[in-house]
Amino acid sequence: MPCRLFAVILITLVSLAAPVVAQDTASAPEVAPQVAPEAPPGAASSDEGPTDVNTSRDAAALLAEILQDAEARQRLIDRLLSEAAAPEQDAAPAGAVVDPGATGDAAAPARPPSIARQVAERTQGIAEGVVGFGTRLYSSVADLASVATGERQVKWDRLVQSLSRLGIVAAATLIAFWVLKWIAARFFHAMSRRAEGAGWARRAGILLSSNLVDACSIILAWGGGYAFALSLGEGGRMHVQQSLFLNAFLMIELAKVVLRAFLAPRFGTLRWVPMPDDRAGYWYFWASRLIGLLGYGILLVVPIVNTNISFIVGRSLQLLIVVTAAVMAIAIVLRNRRPVRAALEARHRRLPDDMIGKVLSLLGKVWHLMAMAYVAALLVVWNARPVDAVGFMLTATVLTVVSIAAGTLAMILMTRAITGGIRVPASVRESLPLLEGRLNAFIPMILKGLRIGLFIAVLIAIGQAWHVIDINGWLATEAGRDILWRAIAATAIVIIALVVWIAASSWIEYTLNPNVGRIASARQRTLLSLFRNAFMVGLIVVTSMLALSELGVNIGPLLAGAGVLGLAIGFGAQKLVQDIITGAFIQVENAMNEGDVVTVGGTTGVVEKLSIRSVGLRDVAGTYHLIPFSSVDAVSNFMKGFAFHVAEIGVAYRENVPEVKALMQVAFERLLETDHGSVIIGELEMHGVTALGDSSVVVRARIRTQPGSQWAVGRAYNEIVKAVLDEHGVEIPFPHLTVYMGENKDGSAPPIRVRSEQAGGDGQGGS
Repeated sequence: MPCRLFAVILITLVSLAAPVVAQDTASAPEVAPQVAPEAPPGAASSDEGPTDVNTSRDAAALLAEILQDAEARQRLIDRLLSEAAAPEQDAAPAGAVVDPGATGDAAAPARPPSIARQVAERTQGIAEGVVGFGTRLYSSVADLASVATGERQVKWDRLVQSLSRLGIVAAATLIAFWVLKWIAARFFHAMSRRAEGAGWARRAGILLSSNLVDACSIILAWGGGYAFALSLGEGGRMHVQQSLFLNAFLMIELAKVVLRAFLAPRFGTLRWVPMPDDRAGYWYFWASRLIGLLGYGILLVVPIVNTNISFIVGRSLQLLIVVTAAVMAIAIVLRNRRPVRAALEARHRRLPDDMIGKVLSLLGKVWHLMAMAYVAALLVVWNARPVDAVGFMLTATVLTVVSIAAGTLAMILMTRAITGGIRVPASVRESLPLLEGRLNAFIPMILKGLRIGLFIAVLIAIGQAWHVIDINGWLATEAGRDILWRAIAATAIVIIALVVWIAASSWIEYTLNPNVGRIASARQRTLLSLFRNAFMVGLIVVTSMLALSELGVNIGPLLAGAGVLGLAIGFGAQKLVQDIITGAFIQVENAMNEGDVVTVGGTTGVVEKLSIRSVGLRDVAGTYHLIPFSSVDAVSNFMKGFAFHVAEIGVAYRENVPEVKALMQVAFERLLETDHGSVIIGELEMHGVTALGDSSVVVRARIRTQPGSQWAVGRAYNEIVKAVLDEHGVEIPFPHLTVYMGENKDGSAPPIRVRSEQAGGDGQGGS
């Protein structure tokens, strides 16, 4: 067989066998196109010969291992038979989902599954992946045990040679790194002193320059290691193991630079996040150890094992390294659950009303659960996607952090922008004094809605990053676009309704404002108040119906049901209907308005509230009465047009009535000279004697006043009348007790005999 044909067959067998060896049990909804696989890590590592020859050797070794394993060989045979029996199909577009029920020309890309279907498929894949993970973990331990027992042969001479070459370059690189690190420490000391007491802009520049110097020292050490490795090789060539170490060194140390930017263990002033030194040192110690374990283990140790022992053993070792790191991470999280929670809740204890403090306090209660869930997700993804698990996790993590940070920043900026309230110009405030308060009354509701929207958006972004849902694919469908536009239309209807309500309320306020136009009458105030209430109810009903209609709800049955319900209410609540009808006629006839003093249903008071169903009165004692219109058969209004104070003055029978009338006129003239004269309309109306009482003669007069002033005018007039009558000796009678002792025949009164007891006597006295 020609060499080229052999290579093609070998690569095909490896591509078919790789999924079997990986034992990838996760079910993914998308079917990736068949492409030629890349060589496994370390498979192309060889010290001599061209790269394609080394690749063929490693692929041949891998194929031999598969054929030696009975179970793997049978799976490979089954896979080859299924591939051979599969019918030919035209290639579908990338990312398209082909309807399995369609064949031939009828096959066409189907609509992407719904979000619920996507979530169900992902959860099914996770559940199956957990079972597969346990199986792979057991197999990994068995593979490593086979190396220890000698069942798998190890190329010790090749391994020792690779490690010796690797050790020389590693030692040179680390020495250069430590020297550069010692030099950079002097620079960090100087920058740390300058950062103390510096402003935020200068401090940010110092921190950024320190991070750049830290990264440059690592890049220089990495470059020096590369130069040293190239100088050792023949013809300017270096060995793959040396390149693996240098690349792992660069990636791991640059990751530690990011750690030191936030957790600098030695220089507290060079941290972007304020934190005590002991806590920063603790977290940096364990985080750097985990990064080193994962980085050097996966990027260096596993490829060396793949080359010198077995690719299967390397994959098993890789899984055990990940499991070990996960167990360490969970142990660290559980150990620091309470200290981290206390640190996150500190701001909330200092500032109970601070939004950031509330978010941090909530995060402190669940951070350990989130951290352990993240570690578990790492293991699941590693089991389901062993080839691109690192890239997927890094991408998903970065997108998650960016989404949370963007959502938090947007929420903070939005809260700070709205918390101060909305300010309107002074001219607008003068015309509409209640507009600013009305707009600010919507701020809590708007803020709550925006927070809910941001929370949902962050959740969607996180789900998209972790491939839990495919929101982009769902929005690409007709159903997704329809639901999105319906939601936008419903939201727009609600916003327009709020704007219309604010405009209507502002117009009513402008009409009732005496500073910008003529003073509104009591009738206008009452009718506009009723109109505002009725308009609000109608606007709510219309907005709800339109919003539900845009969301796809059939409002026909709702309208029919509302009609039936209204009819039922009309029969069952006749009293309510009577209240409304009577109230409507009272308003049309302008029987009373807010601020009037009326007598309704036997109760007299000031009208404080007037609705279409009832009237609220406040009597002279301060008691509030709510009287439904169905109980009103008459309305007595003391505030219509004008009013009278009726003065009924009682004098003794001996007094001269014309003199009393003249004195009452004098009292009226004095009343006109007081402040009450401005509200008196016309002259004193003298009615004369209206009654001859048991002990007095009643003389009545009437004073015409503006509506609502009759009570104050009457009180003032009574005081003045009393003073005038007293000045002229006119008696205002009051009840007297008269003792009658009889009379003699000649008409004289007999003497009154009075007996008194004398002190020290016998109780007898004379008269």
